[in-house]
Amino acid sequence: MKNLFIPAYRKTEIPKKEIFDKLPEKIFLVYSIQYKPLAEKIKKILGKKVNGFQQVLGCSEVKTNLPILLIGSARFHSNNLIQKEKDVWIFDEGKLEHLDKKDFKFSKTALIKYLNSDKIGILVSTKYGQENLSKAIKFKSKSQKQSYLFICDSIDTQEFENFGLDSWINTACPNIIGNSKNIVNLSELN
Repeated sequence: MKNLFIPAYRKTEIPKKEIFDKLPEKIFLVYSIQYKPLAEKIKKILGKKVNGFQQVLGCSEVKTNLPILLIGSARFHSNNLIQKEKDVWIFDEGKLEHLDKKDFKFSKTALIKYLNSDKIGILVSTKYGQENLSKAIKFKSKSQKQSYLFICDSIDTQEFENFGLDSWINTACPNIIGNSKNIVNLSELN
């Protein structure tokens, strides 16, 4: 099946330069697609302060050691960036906020459940940018637990109880862990 992606941009007011005075000297600017026009305008406002510019998806890897300024409305993207130990700022609804990793508590319950489990499910997405089948197969081959691969386009955590598994290992979007206390990201186990 072919996919057609049509960006829909959000209309927002252009902020004044002063709102960004708290930012560090150099930043890497990222945006979700709805905010691309705004991000481009902010990039011009900030000028030489911007040392990188990239669209992010929920699972995007932002390769930089610089602090990140996210232009967007949801914590979904910032959650992923914070997990990667990044210094993250978010510009949302005309306000600039510095995010602190301690504000994003990740469940140790899922890790404990995994360590004490006998049977596990390994989640693999077929979505572009999220597919990690080779990593899942490699993990399965090394696992000493009874494990099953679940390959799908959309992961519905409400369906997990139908399989009688103790724990789920996620190889897809890292933000899915917020949907269940039974999911641990593969990256957390490595």
